[in-house]
Amino acid sequence: MRIDVLGAVRALRDDGTPVDLGGPRHREVLARLVAAGARMVPTDTLVDDLWAEPPVRAVGALRTFVAALRRALEPDRPPRTPPRVLVTEGPGYALHLPRKTVDVHRFEDALARARRTPDALTDLDAALADWRGPAYADVTGSAWAQGERTRLEELRLEGTELRARLLLDSGAGAELVAELGAHVTEHPWREPAWGLLARALHQAGRQADALATLRRARTMLADQLGLDPGADLRRLEADILSGATTLQPPRPVWTEGVRLGPRTTVELARTLALAGGDALVHSRRDRLAAVRAAERTGDMALTARVIGAYDVPALWSRADDPEQCRAVVAAAERTLTALGTDGPAELRARLLATVAVESRSADLSAVEQKRAGQAAREAEALARELGDPALLVLALNGVFLQSFTRPGLAAARDVIGAEILDLTTRHELPSFAVLGRLIRLQSASALGDLDAAAAHAEAAEQVAVSTEASLVPVLTGWYRARVTAARSAEPGGPTAATAAAHYRAAESALAETAAMPGLHRGLFALALLGLRLLHDRPAPTDPALDWGPYRRWAHPLVLLAQNRVEEARAALAMTPEPPLDHMQEALWCLTAHAAARLGERQIAARAATALRPARAEHAGGTSGMLTLGPVARYLAEAEACAGER
Repeated sequence: MRIDVLGAVRALRDDGTPVDLGGPRHREVLARLVAAGARMVPTDTLVDDLWAEPPVRAVGALRTFVAALRRALEPDRPPRTPPRVLVTEGPGYALHLPRKTVDVHRFEDALARARRTPDALTDLDAALADWRGPAYADVTGSAWAQGERTRLEELRLEGTELRARLLLDSGAGAELVAELGAHVTEHPWREPAWGLLARALHQAGRQADALATLRRARTMLADQLGLDPGADLRRLEADILSGATTLQPPRPVWTEGVRLGPRTTVELARTLALAGGDALVHSRRDRLAAVRAAERTGDMALTARVIGAYDVPALWSRADDPEQCRAVVAAAERTLTALGTDGPAELRARLLATVAVESRSADLSAVEQKRAGQAAREAEALARELGDPALLVLALNGVFLQSFTRPGLAAARDVIGAEILDLTTRHELPSFAVLGRLIRLQSASALGDLDAAAAHAEAAEQVAVSTEASLVPVLTGWYRARVTAARSAEPGGPTAATAAAHYRAAESALAETAAMPGLHRGLFALALLGLRLLHDRPAPTDPALDWGPYRRWAHPLVLLAQNRVEEARAALAMTPEPPLDHMQEALWCLTAHAAARLGERQIAARAATALRPARAEHAGGTSGMLTLGPVARYLAEAEACAGER
């Protein structure tokens, strides 16, 4: 069985013949469950998604659709046996199919793989070829489908441009000139597309045309949007003019062709990871290869050591590569089971800490969150019993990453950061000293203590020099941009334009490193939105802005800025609770603000309940990288809307 939604919704049997899914409502139910990505969708949500004004017997009709779909998807299922594809879970339904059998999931997974390694170019090519038209093309008039179409179209454009970049990096870009020319014509606001076209022209020996393309981009951006080209386009133009060697395809410098054992491989991977940049991306791949090689030996103690040896500090609660993280966590869990509760305490502690660190909170189900939190607590307890400071620091890193269980916990995270800092100072563990400083920077930023945060930023930069932690000055640069934004709202402070320029400079620096792909997408757009809210201005509506994982929470405010009030109301109704990560307070504040603007009392009440524990914090401050202003402002709006004041 195969399901396709990148175009009209359809299901195909293994031999390619179509499955009769029934009428439009049947297909929409199936499509909505595909969009949920194997997560349960409550019956009430499905009813609201199917009907703007649900009929009296809407739930009964929904059950009829589900029953018909079950017969279509599992025609050979014996009577009175539970379904395995479209299943009942709690108060709703979920679709359980291997990701490779659903075109949208294949596409998302291929894009994720291609982001981290050029080896996945073939998969990305195939996934892009699966597109037959707009996603969910025959599901019209539904807010959820429109939101998914918008999200997936952005990913398709990113995939098209990533494919072009990988081909250019391999030296095969000259053949892309016509394709990229059409892409730029269709999407003239996408700055990366102009850069790719210029690179393709340069590789084809057409330097004059490449420069003319960049000048056209400059003119178009200035005339149409009043913007200057970003740092990447300016740098590319300078490189073409100077004949820089950076325009040549890079030579591979990694160790794929060298046969190393799993322990040596993971030690090398750890060293590369601490160096940051592109090395970190490759080190993660090599680490997973080492883990799998160790598992194949059947030696569980060796496997545990290989998994636990990758003690690289982790700061961000959204995984750079969720698929790879899940693979490492699964290997750690298998090894824990094989070792048993009587296994060596030090190995068990490292495996448990690995589960906690690699289970980033933004990417987890409720069950996974519970398991990750339990693993963090068990690892910490074992490390304290063993009296091993290096192991305790690793365990505390897991405790920190599992500390985003609700808004308002900045003070608790500061305690964790302080203990990490104390341990690393007394026992000379400089790599994790940087982590301790950055955690304390984030906590102080969340609590509005900008002087304390600045001191931690300076101290982190000093440690980073000796440890060669290249990402630290990028993060502290973002912190200083966050400070500029906050002070732009004060009398006599810098202008909003100055703050926006600081954010843009920080974004350019972050874009130059491949170290944290799970961090940077959407960050600049969210920072600009926060800056506008600080100055009581509407959300930015530039179609070129990449909202990344924050789109669903920003979208209602963007629609309001375009005076599309009813669409904004529909988008707000579809906005889920934020993931439990660094941005949860900020995203709750966006929901509160949109609910107050639209007079949506129930949503405002829900946001107020979530935000009360964070009353003393600053929205977005937990990231240490941006701010929307005090949470108290948004809480007051939500409470007033909900009639709670």
